[in-house]
Amino acid sequence: MKNLKKLTVIQKRELILVGAILVISGLLSGIFYARNRKPAEQVVVTVDGKPVVTLDLHKDTDMVIDGYGGTDHLVIKDGYASITEASCPDKVCVRTGKIHRSGELIVCLPNRVVVTIEGEE
Repeated sequence: MKNLKKLTVIQKRELILVGAILVISGLLSGIFYARNRKPAEQVVVTVDGKPVVTLDLHKDTDMVIDGYGGTDHLVIKDGYASITEASCPDKVCVRTGKIHRSGELIVCLPNRVVVTIEGEE
């Protein structure tokens, strides 16, 4: 019975150690990710994989993008970019909402339009 108690105490300590290691590694990964992320500066629009236009994220813009099979209405306002209207049937790009962080994107597959937020070079 003493061996069973010792085994249980050792297992609890091992679980606590593994949990602590996971928490610390998660925190360090988050800090590393946050420190190395470039600030969002520009909006890059591509149609069918080819860059069409690069816009300043901090300058209000309202434009229509001619996609492969239709059009998308791109609005940049107050540091956020969004597609407010689209000719595609599913409107997933419209429901994506506003984006503003580096690496975020809006995709309209039927029109082959991708709007990406990028950091400074």
